[in-house]
Amino acid sequence: MTVPGFARTVPHAVAGPRSVTILGATGSVGLSTVDLIKREPQRYRVEAVSANRNALALAKIAREVGARVAVVADPQSYGELKEALAGTGIAAAAGVDAVDEAALYPADWVMAAIAGSVGLRPTMAAIERGATVALANKECLVCAGSLFMRAAAKAGATVLPVDSEHNAVFQALGGSRREDLRRIILTASGGPFRTWTAEAIKAATPEQALRHPNWVMGPKITIDSATMMNKGLELIEAHHLFALPPDEIDVLVHPQSVVHGLVEFRDGSVVAQMGPADMRVPIAHCLAWPERIDGPVARLDLAALGQLTFEEADSMRFPALALARQAMRTGGAAPTVLNAADEVAVAEFIAGRISFPAIAALVEATLEAAAARGLLADPASIDAALGVDHIARSLARDLLLNNAVKAS
Repeated sequence: MTVPGFARTVPHAVAGPRSVTILGATGSVGLSTVDLIKREPQRYRVEAVSANRNALALAKIAREVGARVAVVADPQSYGELKEALAGTGIAAAAGVDAVDEAALYPADWVMAAIAGSVGLRPTMAAIERGATVALANKECLVCAGSLFMRAAAKAGATVLPVDSEHNAVFQALGGSRREDLRRIILTASGGPFRTWTAEAIKAATPEQALRHPNWVMGPKITIDSATMMNKGLELIEAHHLFALPPDEIDVLVHPQSVVHGLVEFRDGSVVAQMGPADMRVPIAHCLAWPERIDGPVARLDLAALGQLTFEEADSMRFPALALARQAMRTGGAAPTVLNAADEVAVAEFIAGRISFPAIAALVEATLEAAAARGLLADPASIDAALGVDHIARSLARDLLLNNAVKAS
């Protein structure tokens, strides 16, 4: 079955240790997952862990959780990984095909936390064998959401949302009926420029954009939070996860990052999920689902907080949010192009080669160029989605080279 959903049948608790694979174990989500598993080793047995190229960090994780196999995507890191695991009994492997194979290991539960489009194939491999997949890779749903959710339904896989906002909606939905739902609301911190004027935002530097007020994240997602593209991508993810039309998915700016998501029902009731700004909360929910485990996070003290505030999202100062919403409405490969162009634009901004406003401008120009070339048909396969991703990146770079988008 696919989850999230409505009026779902919750499975019985797993008897004995739950077998786990962590794809992207050395990233922030992977490390948080490892931290939770290490705290309750009797509940979990780790089949496989993977990383891109950080062999020493991966070997350390593999030893700590007792994994059966450790895999690096970069073949050049194989020797270092094998040497670091010598004498442990933990198998070492390398290459992108080996990462795909790791997803096929007989783990009940797979953390899909490989960042970027390279995470599509191994995540799909886990879904197609009917595993429970805790989804932390945005690209799976942004680049090929329809494809992934159809595959999950066909294989009887369970998809659990790891992003704090989607996980909050998942928890707030409970066992609700689809016909009782009016809308869902994803909250956004507003990022570092929430109170800045449009003129000030134009001059924002990478250093300023990387100073997120609430969350500690990687540079790409932190810049996306500053542009609010991250929230736009989450709209697209929610559209596929919860099978809801665009008009039933909203965004609300909430600077305190305490309320992570809300569900409004037809009778006027609104159910919200609250928690500290710590990714171990949604990860723990997915890791133990349908049960719960103790979370090693700071407890929420509402009295100490004093107040919670909310405001409308401003798509005039943050045009990336409007671009993402339009891509969601267009459908097909438009979100794939959006995501690819954004990755190029953010990398250029971090490198100091384009201005902050040029991020959204480049994404918009790339979407227009892709539409003019007839590239927005819904991808029929992972290879097709990756093909659109590749072409969109080339289009974005060409637009920059040809000065079609102002760099400043």
